[in-house]
Amino acid sequence: MSNDDKFKIGDREFSSRLIVGTGKYANFEIMQKALEASGSEIITVALRRVNFKKKEENILEFIDSEKYVILPNTAGCYSAEDAIRIARMARELGIGDMVKLEVIGDEKTLMPNVIETLEATRILVKEGFTVLAYTNDDIVIAKKLEEAGAASVMPLGAPIGSGQGILNKSNIRIILENAKVPIIVDAGVGTASDVVIAFELGCDGVLLNTGIAGAKDPVKMAEAMKSAAIAGRKAFHAGRIPKKLYATASSPLLDF
Repeated sequence: MSNDDKFKIGDREFSSRLIVGTGKYANFEIMQKALEASGSEIITVALRRVNFKKKEENILEFIDSEKYVILPNTAGCYSAEDAIRIARMARELGIGDMVKLEVIGDEKTLMPNVIETLEATRILVKEGFTVLAYTNDDIVIAKKLEEAGAASVMPLGAPIGSGQGILNKSNIRIILENAKVPIIVDAGVGTASDVVIAFELGCDGVLLNTGIAGAKDPVKMAEAMKSAAIAGRKAFHAGRIPKKLYATASSPLLDF
């Protein structure tokens, strides 16, 4: 990606459009290597997984805060009240006021509770948070989250950890058409081609965790995801040829 193609969220700018999570790695060493290989500048951490009592087991000790922007997320919350509490805790701990807001509505499918998410967004925005709101791929809800003040709307590509890729490209396209804030595909990304598709559609960013952490070789997969993000974004700017039903000769039919 060119230097002038900056990724803007709120009042911050980034070069990488890939946001990487920190869960599900076999150990912290592999996590560190994968983060490095991904080229990501924003690393998301679920505060519910942070052990503040035992320093040696605190995941934050294994993430270089001078190199990465830590994006706390409210994973594991099932109500607006709980998510708001976690966001406030992150700010009190000095992690910052940019937060990935996630409120789950169903324990089995892990689908988001969009009603609670919308309520939490309104409250956190009023309190000065930069909210990146995770939601389903509903066109109406995506717009309402933007109107509520979300700095970014994050529609899922597929259910969390499913690796199914982007299941509803049409809805993502319409969300993009209507949006005035960055749209970041979050959840369901399984491999590099899923990342390429997201960026070719015009998405501003991709957030993923399991696709890297759950791979047989997380570090190699992180490298692949980095390359995919660059390729997909370039392809979007280049502009693909239109799809046609019939063939079109690539060489002239007549002599020069």
